[in-house]
Amino acid sequence: MYCTNTVSFKPASKTTSMSIQPYTEDQNDALQEVVNIAMGQAGDSLARILGHFVGLSVPRIRLVTVEDVIKTVTDMVDENAEISAVRQAFSNALRGEAIVAFAQAGADDLADLMGYDTDLDQSAEQELLLEVSNLLVGAVINGISDTLKTDLSFSAPSLMAQRTPLDQVLVPEQLSWSHALLMEVNFTVEDRDFHCHLLMFMTEGAIDTLRDILDEFMDSI
Repeated sequence: MYCTNTVSFKPASKTTSMSIQPYTEDQNDALQEVVNIAMGQAGDSLARILGHFVGLSVPRIRLVTVEDVIKTVTDMVDENAEISAVRQAFSNALRGEAIVAFAQAGADDLADLMGYDTDLDQSAEQELLLEVSNLLVGAVINGISDTLKTDLSFSAPSLMAQRTPLDQVLVPEQLSWSHALLMEVNFTVEDRDFHCHLLMFMTEGAIDTLRDILDEFMDSI
């Protein structure tokens, strides 16, 4: 079982220097619907594999610049906590990157939730993080692809960081874009320490492509 709420879209501030044209109200509404469906499917998939009730935060969608990405993400994730993170690229009709960030308490709790009787070594923990991340990202990408009737694929997961401070995981100088559409949701398990954040970045070209895909989606319904 899982629960979710209506997606909340936060457009870029008018005071922000941003070369990307914001979506129209109708496009925002369509995007809210698509993201809500995809994140809900991811929550359902996680609940099934863990065998526990999974809660979802209100998914947040916003335009970010490379300069403020760290501040934007630390508003969502505890900047003082160590995290483990897994990344996966997606491509074809839309291009971007998904990152699943596990708070360390959540990573430690994951083995118990998955039914392991003993503490995992570092290698086994990595495999578990990769498995859960692939499940979440796959569900979201497939949900977006199915709803928008567009072709999307995603790479195999790779470990981005393990037990690392957040500000060392996302380094603006190492990012290849200047603006991105960020979609984020937080997953929690009832009465457990587990929580993780799914962050999806669509870069400049994908933002404009998505605009056209959303228009086609609205015309078809």
